[in-house]
Amino acid sequence: MADPKGFLTHGRELPGRRPVDVRIRDWREVYDDFPAEKLTKQAARCMDCGIPFCHNGCPLGNLIPEWNDLVYRDDWREAIERLHATNNFPEFTGRLCPAPCEMACVLGINADPVAIKRVEVEIIDRAFAEGWVTPQPPLAKTGKKVAVVGSGPAGLAAAQQLTRAGHDVVVFERADAIGGLLRYGIPEFKMEKRNIDRRIEQMAAEGTEFRTGVNVGVDITAAQLRAEFDAIVLAGGATAWRDLPVPGRDAEGVYQAMEFLPPANKGFGDSSISARGKHVVVIGGGDTGADCIGTAIRQGAASITQLEIMPRPPEDRPGSQPWPTFPMLFKMESAHEELAELGGDRVYAVSTTEFVKDADGRLAALRLVEVEGPAAGFKPVPGTEREIPAQLVTLAMGFLGPDKGGLLSELADLSAGEFFDPRGNVARNKSYQTGVDGVFAAGDMGRGQSLIVWAIAEGRSAAAAVDEYLTGQTALPVAIPPTARPLV
Repeated sequence: MADPKGFLTHGRELPGRRPVDVRIRDWREVYDDFPAEKLTKQAARCMDCGIPFCHNGCPLGNLIPEWNDLVYRDDWREAIERLHATNNFPEFTGRLCPAPCEMACVLGINADPVAIKRVEVEIIDRAFAEGWVTPQPPLAKTGKKVAVVGSGPAGLAAAQQLTRAGHDVVVFERADAIGGLLRYGIPEFKMEKRNIDRRIEQMAAEGTEFRTGVNVGVDITAAQLRAEFDAIVLAGGATAWRDLPVPGRDAEGVYQAMEFLPPANKGFGDSSISARGKHVVVIGGGDTGADCIGTAIRQGAASITQLEIMPRPPEDRPGSQPWPTFPMLFKMESAHEELAELGGDRVYAVSTTEFVKDADGRLAALRLVEVEGPAAGFKPVPGTEREIPAQLVTLAMGFLGPDKGGLLSELADLSAGEFFDPRGNVARNKSYQTGVDGVFAAGDMGRGQSLIVWAIAEGRSAAAAVDEYLTGQTALPVAIPPTARPLV
């Protein structure tokens, strides 16, 4: 145990965010540096529980008490070894994961939980700075070839594990750079892309091959892929977005979040779809909506309003969501903090009824109405209709599963059984294999829209299944079976 009294003598502390009026002028990450002595105190708060529920909260099964203790004892080199034992990319999860591990922390029953994410980020950042993150090429090659379709966290995790197992792995990405939504869906102020680049460099040095600008199913057929490779891992994510079919949806100025964010991320705000000088409305109260807010602020929006159909979440854990489950709580992300300081608004329990167009077909306003909660079926409240100005709307209402055209359509025709499950995701068995021999599915493409930590866990587990399929055995770890469901 790091410090038997650490959880009694030290309170939870996180690094401060740079001042709003400073950080909105650039695209760098919003947090200040965190002194090592403060981090040691945070690691000391870990109680080394007899039953570490944080393990259960984390889909990767991260050895959290172990690396907390190692950080407290200033053994950073061993800490990164323990962290990498279960997590290929802690620099991603430490910045982007909503931390179900912290919500399952035993200390969180009656106090603030351990700052697990912050310790995780500091470990990996120290490891890169010290040069401890080096390529780990395989000791021997198997002669087997594996194609990984998609370069998000699931695809990258599967590719790294399979490469280290000795297979020749090629990652196909339809965008012009590797990273999937990590690169073009996540703004720079949440995670600087240097974190992706340095990991890709490590993977390339290990032997993973990356092919960008290749839309599998268009530029190369499923049949060609199966002929060239011994196994295929589908890791294309859940990219079929939820739309809002109300009158005026075709107005110029209404975009999906994933139409708005990628060009902004490519040009750090210099985008063909710009919020500059416009009244912006973000529909959707989740993380993607927050990304749209922060991006629109940095582009110079005149005003920003965020709409959410659900009621405002509570600030404290409700009795219906007891520890150690992941509670749905009111969050104040950095973008929300910026929105509040700049006079924007977050409006709950409302539904959009119409996008109002001007004479030229451009978006001019948005009509909305207050609604009762989900128990009442989001029934409109009479007399609450109103109109707000809007020249740009982003729809950040989540995803409905993978795109079913192209590659998946081809594979569905070859499947021995139902290729899609009842939820519209790619169906797979306990070994992550689909109805097509040698074709596996991992991440959001198989489980639906979920968390980055689940994507990495599934990528690692699918890699173990592929390795066993190709060689008859595997030494790769299995993080989680595909039938398990997260607590979030």
